[in-house]
Amino acid sequence: MASAPVKARTPRRESVFGERFAVFAECLLTGVWIAVACLGVVTYPAAFAAGARHLRRRTSHRAGGLREFTADFGAALRGGWAAGLSGWAVAAAVWVDVLAARAGLPGGPLVGTVGVLALIGSAVALLRAAAVWTPGAVWRALLADAGRRTVLDPAGSFLIVCGLAVVTLSAWFVPPLAVPVLGAVAAAAVAVEERYRHR
Repeated sequence: MASAPVKARTPRRESVFGERFAVFAECLLTGVWIAVACLGVVTYPAAFAAGARHLRRRTSHRAGGLREFTADFGAALRGGWAAGLSGWAVAAAVWVDVLAARAGLPGGPLVGTVGVLALIGSAVALLRAAAVWTPGAVWRALLADAGRRTVLDPAGSFLIVCGLAVVTLSAWFVPPLAVPVLGAVAAAAVAVEERYRHR
């Protein structure tokens, strides 16, 4: 008796909801990795670069996990520590401006406002640079290009500012929640850069 032909099993596609939820969960996990990698104080640019590259791999359905994140973090740290040090220098300068504004010095409020806007712009440019980082890229060139995109794409930059605001508010109300949300900020920067590239 001939046996019935066996139907070839087609791989089950993940539902749209399931795929989006998986990406969201990956963002939260990546946020934890980023937070741990940021503990080196000047390592935050490399941490965000490695996190963004991990999320780019995930959204393009390529394999990658903690091992790849760690390798990317090490590669990004080679030039990224200098970018992290520069970021802290900018933050210190803005803090001096804010102190001058609070002390009532002439022109202090204007200088303080300009300083805070410059700090926000620097943070956005850094995140945009981290979102497009690849091994071997030079941080100075990445930051210069990202600075131009920050100005030329105000809508995208505003979306990243909103992501930073969510992290700040999360840290204010529920401090532990700010850790996984860092991954959502990295994902926002990746999405903004993809949107800019396709324009």
